[in-house]
Order: sequence, then C-alpha cells, then structure tokens
Amino acid sequence: MVEESVDVCDEKNNLTGITKFKSEAHKKGLWHRTAHIWVYNSKGEILIQLRTKDKTTYPDMWDISAAGHVSAGEDPLTSGLRELYEEIGLKVKKNDLKFYRILKDSYKYKSMKNNQFCYVYFLKYDGDISKLKLQKEEVQKIRFLSPKQLEIELKKYPDKYVPNGEYWFEIIHEVERRLNL
Repeated sequence: MVEESVDVCDEKNNLTGITKFKSEAHKKGLWHRTAHIWVYNSKGEILIQLRTKDKTTYPDMWDISAAGHVSAGEDPLTSGLRELYEEIGLKVKKNDLKFYRILKDSYKYKSMKNNQFCYVYFLKYDGDISKLKLQKEEVQKIRFLSPKQLEIELKKYPDKYVPNGEYWFEIIHEVERRLNL
C-alpha cells in the first residue's frame, strides 16, 4: 500500500507548498488538513462508525461518520467525498455536503503529534445504511443514534468513543439546530 502524502500548512492554515508523507507529518507535528463528514437523517439521528481493531489510532472506538486526510493537491471537499465513499460506501455530489466550519485541532496519541485543520461538513441522508458497503480495513460497523442516546453514551462510556471532547456535543447541537429539534 502506497503511503498518502499531505500538503503542509502553517499554523494559520496557509499552504506552504511542501508535501510530506502523512506519517512524517504526524511524527514532526506538521500542520495539515483533514475532512470530517457528519451524516444525519431527518429524525436527527447521527451516523457514527466503529473503527477497526487494527487502526493505528483509536482502534475499536466509535468515531465521526467518515473522516480522513486531505491528500496532497486535493481540496477538502473532494477529500470528504472520497472518504465518505471509501469508508462507508456512500456516493454523493459536492453540493450534497454542507460546509460547517474549520476546526483547528491538536493532540498527541502515543508517539504521534497530530496538528490538523479539520474541514467539517454535514450530509443529510435518509437512505438505508444496511445497504452501504463498509471498508473492512477501516470500519467494523456503522449505526444511527439519536442525539439524546449519543449524549448518554458519550457520558456513560467515554472510553468507547474517540476523545473529541466538546466537539461531539457541538455536532449534536448543530444537527438539532439544523432540524429545529
């Protein structure tokens, strides 16, 4: 498998013209871009994915609907569409994704220093998720949860979720706002 390259940014999200392998960006703590796609349905349920047990970071934990690094030379929206299709088999058009905001995120995980600008998008999807094809190297399963149930689980079982802190609750409230729940 060929390792992915990413565009390096400065601390203000300006592209530097430098590309590095993702592993090097994480080793050195170089700023780069990612895309986060949050899928929700008309009932306000939020789609989450269970990462595989073999993932390098946060294995066997519940996470964002679909997310990934923006490949070198790629724009965040295109990357988000690619990740959505690769990870959970959902193919949509660019105008189906609704841009929300850019989140500046920095964290350490074992020897990795991840400094990223997350381009956050929403997708309203009312299809049958049991018909979606999951990427077995990345995702064990997916499920929709109501905002209330997701909040309960985040508080009761925080060790089962990727530690995104208040970001989880921000997303829950944004979905509720979008649907006037």
